[in-house]
Parts: sequence; structure tokens; C-alpha cells
Amino acid sequence: MLELITPTLRHLRALSAVLVMLISNFTLGQTTVIPNQDSRVITTGVPFLLIASDARAAALGDMGVATSVDAFSQQWNPSKYAFSEAKSGMAISYTPYLSKLVNDISISSVNYFNRISERSAFAFGLKYFSLGEIELREDEFSEPRIEKPNELTLDASYSLRLSDQFSMAVALRYIRSDLKIQEIVPNAKAANSFAVDIAGYYQSEEEAYADFNGRWRAGFALQNLGPKLKYDDAGRENFIPTNLRLGGGFDFIFDSYNKLSVTAEVTKLLVPTPPIIGEEFNYTDVNEDGIYNQDDDGPLGTSNGEVIIDGQDPNVSFVKGIFQSFGDAPGGFSEELDEFTWALSAEYVYQDSFALRAGYFNENELKGARKFFSLGAGFKYSTIDIDLSYLFSAAQVQSPLENTLRFSLSFNFGDGEYVEY
Repeated sequence: MLELITPTLRHLRALSAVLVMLISNFTLGQTTVIPNQDSRVITTGVPFLLIASDARAAALGDMGVATSVDAFSQQWNPSKYAFSEAKSGMAISYTPYLSKLVNDISISSVNYFNRISERSAFAFGLKYFSLGEIELREDEFSEPRIEKPNELTLDASYSLRLSDQFSMAVALRYIRSDLKIQEIVPNAKAANSFAVDIAGYYQSEEEAYADFNGRWRAGFALQNLGPKLKYDDAGRENFIPTNLRLGGGFDFIFDSYNKLSVTAEVTKLLVPTPPIIGEEFNYTDVNEDGIYNQDDDGPLGTSNGEVIIDGQDPNVSFVKGIFQSFGDAPGGFSEELDEFTWALSAEYVYQDSFALRAGYFNENELKGARKFFSLGAGFKYSTIDIDLSYLFSAAQVQSPLENTLRFSLSFNFGDGEYVEY
């Protein structure tokens, strides 16, 4: 079974604390706490939800909460659909994953939206993560049994314009993760959960400046608000990737042919930070010298199990975990800031028919170390939009999407039926 992997790195402040405790052995009377190898990277179930499946968002540095509306807005901010100039649209995308190692792992998505009035719209979406085929054999002579682990989401959204410049949306999402193999784990079953998104989008009127016209954009999205999932009755519960996205941008409209859009976005997982864990040991005065130390019971003594040295217990409900995530990092406020990812992008559009895109995505080295540049292009012919993107890793840890070409295709029906500008 393959899973998304993020690098496990120590926070420098935690590392220094660990070294101090190792030197002093953190001894309190008869009890000693020795820190274990600690991981401070936040991990969740179904992390594929955070991967950009459409080529336009991928080319812009994995962002979409405050960019202009397109057919793939369902994943990023469905409230943008209320600003669509097209009556309806459909979009499909395909992204190879780990393409340097295998050729059958991929992320695909399908979206459909319909603007049902001047002020409202609805949309549906499907996102599918295929982990390829796994052959299971009892021995070298037996016929293989083929397993196809996969994950998917189904969602529906409704958006409503509350004013001429601002809209909000609510989305309901069903999540299914079928990764465990029953041949190996007999009582395994697919994990299921559901989630809700709440989003908003602001788009100003076009304003005249000295040498150009301009338009402001802003957006937010609370995504994947929902309960944990687990794969069997006795299994560990996994948080789903609940997150907060905030973004803003500006369109430089030079004339009717040329437009340049710049956008910035920050994202934070609303999931508890793993605490610093240690193991507690008891020592007995075996040699009856009145001193309790390692000379009596050897290097470790009798273990009482793991204890939290610093941080908060992450085994809480998803609701409490959302609020806890803003103040539970053992490194304090500075570590909380490290848990924000940010991205910058620029998109040049010529005559609404050709686009060039570039973006940069940054994640702190101690929280996953995803850093990459992205490039892309878009072509529009009649009602058809074709988008491509390419990723260049900027981190020491290579991205699973390194040197991967992503492809998206969308169809807009009734284009120009609604006039926004």
C-alpha cells in the first residue's frame, strides 16, 4: 500500500530541549523520562484532498481560493461560481502521481456547475485517487489476486451572492478511503467520513487608475470540517485534512487584450500538532545505597509507558482539534507560524484566449519541506479550455509530482450569458 509521504524533521527548538533532557536525564526522584524520536509534521488521513488536481491551480502554486472563477472552483472555493460569466460548465483533469516510479498511480477529477440565476449557482464534483494495482500471491506458482486500493470524494455545493461584490457557498462532501487489503487484514473495511466546506469570495468592480484599470479579489474557505475516519473497529482514528485558506489578489487590466493577475494565499491545517513524547522509567534501590539511579536497574529501569513531555494530547474530537490547532505547538507562537504554508502566483491572459502562468509554493522545512515552482499555460478555443502545468521542486526532498505534466480540459456552455464587468 502506497501513501502520501511527507518528510519527518525535528523542530530546532524541540531538538535543543531533547538534547538538554538527554544530558540531564530529566531525573525526578525515582522516575526518569527519556524523550523518544519525535515527529512534528502534522499528518492526516486522505491527504490527497490537499493536492491540486486541476492544471490551472497547479500552475499557480496550488492555489485557488482567491483566483478568478473557473470550472474547477469546487475544490478551492465554490462561492466563485456565482460570478461565472458562463451559464454552466464541465471539467475533467488527470494528474500522474509518482510517475518516476510507477505508471498506474494518478489523481483524477470531474466537476459540473450551473449558474441557475443572477445570484446563485450549484455544482457537483468527484475526485478519485487510484493507487494502482497490487498483486498478491501465496507462492511463486499460484495465480495472483489483484487489489486496487483507492480513495475518492463526492461533493455538492450551493453558492449565493449576498451583494454585487460578495458571495458565499456551502459544500457537503462524502469521503471514502479503501486502502487496507482484506487478504492481509481480514476485518479491514473502507473508511468513510463526511465533511462540510464554508467559503466566501469578494470581487470588486473594475476601477480606473493612472495607466490601467484594476480589480481586487479576496477569498476564504474552511474546508473538510468533519469527523475522523478509521479502517476497523479497533483501529486508530485519523483526522481528515481540515484546513483554512485565505487569499487575495489584484487584476491589472491594461486594455481589452492584456490582463495580468497576481495572487497570494496562505493555508493552515486545523489539526492538532503532535506533542513531544517521552518514555517514563522507574528505578528501584537494588543495591540499598539510598540512591535510585541507573546503576541499580541498568540503563532503562522499568518502563511505565509513554508520556507527553511538551504539547497537548492530540487524541481529541475533530471540533476540539480545530480550536486546539491554533495554540498547541510545543514551540509556541513561532512554531504555529511555521505551520502556515504560503503561495504566490502570476497569470497573464491575452485576449481571453491564451494564458501564461507561474507560481511558487512554500512549506516550512520542519513541517513537511514542500517547496516548488510551477509553470503552466492555458488555451481557449470557442467553449473549450485546455490547461497544462509543470512542477519544479525547490526542496532537498523531491516532490512526488516532480517533472510531472498535468492536464485539464473544461467546457463552458452559454459563455457570456452573464456579464460581470
